[in-house]
Amino acid sequence: MNRSHALVVALIVALTGCAASPAGQEPEGPVEFGHVHGLGINPADERLYVASHLGVFRQTDDGFELVADRQQDTMAFTVTGPDTFLASGHPDLRETDKPVHLGLIESTDSADSWQSLSLEGEADFHALEPAANRVYGYDSQAGVVKVTRDRQEWEDIAQLPVIDLAVDPDNPAGLLMTDGQGRLLRLANSSDLEVVQNAPRLAFIDWPSRDLLVGVSADGAIHQSRDGGKSWQTLTSVGATPQALDITTDVWHVATTAGLFTTTDQGRTWSPVANQPEGG
Repeated sequence: MNRSHALVVALIVALTGCAASPAGQEPEGPVEFGHVHGLGINPADERLYVASHLGVFRQTDDGFELVADRQQDTMAFTVTGPDTFLASGHPDLRETDKPVHLGLIESTDSADSWQSLSLEGEADFHALEPAANRVYGYDSQAGVVKVTRDRQEWEDIAQLPVIDLAVDPDNPAGLLMTDGQGRLLRLANSSDLEVVQNAPRLAFIDWPSRDLLVGVSADGAIHQSRDGGKSWQTLTSVGATPQALDITTDVWHVATTAGLFTTTDQGRTWSPVANQPEGG
């Protein structure tokens, strides 16, 4: 492995929290969430859901609760509708009938249960992004970005180490991705990748509306673009290494190595999420 490739791998491992270890292995230290892999607001109850190495947690009036007592290593978590989530990852160690890699899975009851849709035992998605009738995914096992239109059959569209994906809300073919070097890349002509010029180095990205594209750098700096990535403004910093990002038009959340943070003023000021677990 050459030095540049080693740096890419190290960055991806640091940001995604996934190393070459047995699926479902308990993390070291007194943590509550474990490494956070995804965040999302459920439209059915307007609660924040936190997908982590130790399961999916639901925000309550008093803090957070583990959903269904399932310590499933839930990765690539994304909310697709009321009580409806997509994800990937690795099973709870108590579920001995499950393969190491869950492939694409779906819950229609707010993470109480999960059903396999495709690539069970094969794909380990570290990022998933729905867009109209498509779902894009980054399979870390193969190092490949894939797309499906029926959630069953997948097409490979790019091979490179990816941290996160985002899709133009007005164009399901308008895919952006961040790679292990922090570059922002755009998929052009269905298969060609081009570097987005003038973009800051980014780890996680989210694109909730035409005029709002948000990214967070590996050092915790928050950036926004109001023109689809052509120009950028640096807003502030959450001051810690990011683990996941979720942006809506009303509220933004970021998970970091220092905990969960939220803002309701478009990223200008950030506050710790109330009643989160210590070390979360």
